[in-house]
Amino acid sequence: MWPVASIPSPSSGELSLGPLSIHLYGLTLLAAIAACVVLTGVRWRRLGGDWDLILQVAVWGVAAGIVGARLYHVVTSWSEVPEPKWRGVFAVWEGGLGVWGGIALGVLVGAVVVRRAGQSVRLMMDAVAPGLLLAQAIGRIGNWWNQELFGRPSDLPWALEIDPVNRPTAYVQNATFHPTFLYELVYNLAGVAVLLWVGSRFRIRPPALFALYVAIYTFGRFFEELLRIDPSHELGPLRLNAWVSIVVFLASAGFFVWWQYLRRSSEDQPRAPDRPTMAIPRGRVRPSR
Repeated sequence: MWPVASIPSPSSGELSLGPLSIHLYGLTLLAAIAACVVLTGVRWRRLGGDWDLILQVAVWGVAAGIVGARLYHVVTSWSEVPEPKWRGVFAVWEGGLGVWGGIALGVLVGAVVVRRAGQSVRLMMDAVAPGLLLAQAIGRIGNWWNQELFGRPSDLPWALEIDPVNRPTAYVQNATFHPTFLYELVYNLAGVAVLLWVGSRFRIRPPALFALYVAIYTFGRFFEELLRIDPSHELGPLRLNAWVSIVVFLASAGFFVWWQYLRRSSEDQPRAPDRPTMAIPRGRVRPSR
């Protein structure tokens, strides 16, 4: 049965411009990356940094993030890789990016770039946190273009229409489903607002804001995993990504509380009088050498 109202899905995930065919999933990812770079750049500039480092981090971090995201998906969801497999592992435009691998490798490589530039990795992590969540929100629109990663059947007014060819075999008779892409988009945008408010309202010890970003995302992702019906490894009663969300949430939330409120920072300790050092204001970027 069709609901009284519903959200239509695009008939195609491609845009044809003469001989050119543009994959809208890829275009959405570019928009997400651009939004992250702009927001992070603005925040970094307010800390006294410059755009040059942001662009360097973007080039290397984004490239590493895409590789990490694809590797995570290929390793955990090999059955979903299009045939032939040797080509399918590179078909990023057809969907299939694991956020866990993307954030992990992207942040790691970005940290190396920042470190080599002589700047604070912790401060950069806090600067980029809202931008990463914003990028994840925009990137979910790509799932709408591809009619993928939707939830269980639903007849709610905002249920998502899915073409028969894209429905799982067990649900081929159902026409509308939970739009989990939309749930995550809205939740992530709310998370961006929370991070920006917390960062401006409270004195945060870097990288506590980054830890809060991870905790916010994984909290919402857990409940999203309870709705999704796309193929996934399962461990006991939960999907693999639900377990990952639990573990990462506990680790990030615990780190946030410990780092922000319980840890006694070395900056709070008196300095030895025989080892003078040049004090650098907290929360500020080191000047470039």
